[in-house]
Amino acid sequence: MTAKPSDQVPDATSLAAARLFPSRREKRAPCGGDCVGGGDARAWIGIVAQRRKLGLSVPEALENAWYMLTAVNPFPATLGRVCPHPCQDHCTRAQKDDAVAVNALERFLGDWALARGLSLPRLAAAGSQPESVGVIGAGPAGFSFAYQMARRGYAVSIYERESVPGGMLQFGIPQYRLPEDVLAAEVRRILDLGVTLHLGTAVGRDVSLDLLRDRHRTLFLGIGANRGLTLGIPGEEGSGTWTGTGYLSQVNRGIGVALGRRVAVVGGGNTAIDAARCARRTGADVTLLYRRTRHEMPAIDAEVDDALAEGVRIEFLTAPVEIVRENSRICSLVVQRMALGEPDRSGRRSPIAIPGSEQVIAVDSVIAAVSQQPDWDGLGALAPTTPWLESNADHPLTDHVWAGGDSRGLGLAGGAIRQGRQAAELAHARLRGLPLPPTDARPPLAERAVRTDFYAGRAPVPLSRRGPDAWRAEPDLELAQTITEAEFLAEAERCLSCGLCFGCEQCFMYCNNAGLQRLDHPARGQYFELSAERCVACGKCIDLCPCGFLEPE
Repeated sequence: MTAKPSDQVPDATSLAAARLFPSRREKRAPCGGDCVGGGDARAWIGIVAQRRKLGLSVPEALENAWYMLTAVNPFPATLGRVCPHPCQDHCTRAQKDDAVAVNALERFLGDWALARGLSLPRLAAAGSQPESVGVIGAGPAGFSFAYQMARRGYAVSIYERESVPGGMLQFGIPQYRLPEDVLAAEVRRILDLGVTLHLGTAVGRDVSLDLLRDRHRTLFLGIGANRGLTLGIPGEEGSGTWTGTGYLSQVNRGIGVALGRRVAVVGGGNTAIDAARCARRTGADVTLLYRRTRHEMPAIDAEVDDALAEGVRIEFLTAPVEIVRENSRICSLVVQRMALGEPDRSGRRSPIAIPGSEQVIAVDSVIAAVSQQPDWDGLGALAPTTPWLESNADHPLTDHVWAGGDSRGLGLAGGAIRQGRQAAELAHARLRGLPLPPTDARPPLAERAVRTDFYAGRAPVPLSRRGPDAWRAEPDLELAQTITEAEFLAEAERCLSCGLCFGCEQCFMYCNNAGLQRLDHPARGQYFELSAERCVACGKCIDLCPCGFLEPE
């Protein structure tokens, strides 16, 4: 799209007085700053969006983008399905029409690579490093650490007490959100780097911590948090009650759970929503109780919408008080209405019980999905005295023992992958005597630095989903669908390349003194060369730059 000189060319007199020399400095895009996995969406999306200018075919652009993405995240097909995509919340494109669908793009790229059998990128030959690395826990943090160390040439062994790898990705997320064959394929790719996986091997039961310390120069602790917390109310002990993680684990193992006809689920997070939707798929009448309002719910908003569409009832500002039993079987649940008070440490308003507001609802079972903690059994000296590790991400727990994931506090799968990667980068630097990995020195993009009027309006890709009743016939059926290649390419081109040159040529076209020259061999973000001798500091290129890349020197 060509700029309109009458609208965008600045007044020559004012510019001459200002004497604005352009500085080319890459900024940190809003999507990158909000990515819990630490990825750079603008970078890999930009390869696809700018493929013609870079001389790349579609397959070449897709492959290059996938290799860039998987350098930091070996689970794109998985995270493209389960991540709540906070990167999209501050996407500049939303100021014009709608945010770029980063999650849909990541999912497509992940599925595309799986269909073609692409291998994860190595940085060094297998076995080229002398040290051995051990990982406790085959969840997202553990696999991320293992991947980053294996691709650097270390021999890596993972110890997992379950019979199937994946951690909470495997046992905590239902099939209709994350099919197990997708997760298994991405796990297999990591193992193909030479990672050894020991399943059914619990530390403290089947192998001692001391033995692992002797066997491996470096250890990583990524056990996650799979121990669900109970409600702590009368009547909870006995049959008919489950924790959210316990119930989902049973479902994902294919073990039938006798819930009865009426099910109450307590909680407002993703585990609670997943448990409620799984219970609904058994044909039960499901009521979810949450002690705050929907505004405070930490669950993914779209998942809440899906739960409501599937017939889950949600009672807000309601908390359980007592489980009532007859002959040891649950018959009802006493609940109490709540009001919101002042914000607590989480930033959400605290629920306060309203005296005399108790009610009785008939239920056959109760699923408590209020929170979860790590299980420290068998970890000896590594186990903290508090429920969570209080380690600094930049330092090991002890000499050459690192940690990441939910053992350091509940978070998203993308955050666990990021912590595993960061720990691996630090561990590698320490083992090799290298400088610590550099921090991101790119400044954040200034507010309103992007000229959204320059870009043509484009409707976002329509995200395809199966019909709302499809789950009735096939409870494990994945409802959300992967976009097509054509949709992927169109959606990638909606990216505004915030803070980095994308070769729009506005600066080149309006430079009166040929101060900007095309590069013979352009690269993403590098399309023109500035000649300081020819530049007269008129400032037109700064004013015309639509993406906020050029700024006054």
